Amino acid sequence: MKVGLGSDHAGFEYKEEIKTLLRQLGHEPHDFGTFTRDPVDYPVFIRLVAEAVAQGGCDRGIVLGGSGNGEAITANKTRGIRCALCWSIETAKLSRAHNDANMLSLGQRMITLNLALGIVRVWLSTPFDGGRHLRRISQIEV
Repeated sequence: MKVGLGSDHAGFEYKEEIKTLLRQLGHEPHDFGTFTRDPVDYPVFIRLVAEAVAQGGCDRGIVLGGSGNGEAITANKTRGIRCALCWSIETAKLSRAHNDANMLSLGQRMITLNLALGIVRVWLSTPFDGGRHLRRISQIEV
């Protein structure tokens, strides 16, 4: 799976660790930046990931910041994106199973690295349940 990655300076360290994990799991990471710990404006990088996912250049996207809130908000402004802010294994699982989230947002200042990597593993491997959730997903796209 081709997975787009994007972060600001506050999510940079976890992004680099997630990139390594993706390769270990056999996925193809595509890093849209940032590429240093220098302060940047997150919308620039997050929007690139969201557009790549929406246009089919990446299968899914993972974005990171200090809290992950602004990153999720930015990604969700792109038509066709369902970006879930996850803080636990259960929220990651449900974001895929019930919401068919095609992007994941994480807050580096909110969770440990081990939890972040666990969330990514579950989020990548959980299928969409379909069924009754299809009707709800179709109501999101207006």
